[in-house]
Amino acid sequence: MKYLITLFVLAQLAIYARYTEAQVTNWDSSPMNYQNSPMNFDNSSMNYQNSPMNFQNSPMNYNSTNGVYDNNGNRKGYEVQSPSGVTNYFDNNGNRIGYSPSQGKR
Repeated sequence: MKYLITLFVLAQLAIYARYTEAQVTNWDSSPMNYQNSPMNFDNSSMNYQNSPMNFQNSPMNYNSTNGVYDNNGNRKGYEVQSPSGVTNYFDNNGNRIGYSPSQGKR
């Protein structure tokens, strides 16, 4: 009986290890890295460069080159690159909805 319990526990650990392996994140891509964090002013919509109040980011600016659109052509938001190279994605209201880490030199 002890053998079966030990075998069961080892099997569960192997399954757990297999699924947690895919969740490992590189520090450069991690949201815990301050460079990628929404707490960093460069990534915040409180920064005028990222704000929807900035005409460059406004949905009212039909010549905007940083709009993000869905497959039907509806504008869903905009993207802005921070000085550190992180590309931030905001919805039309200025809520940060995602980011793409910088592709800096290593």
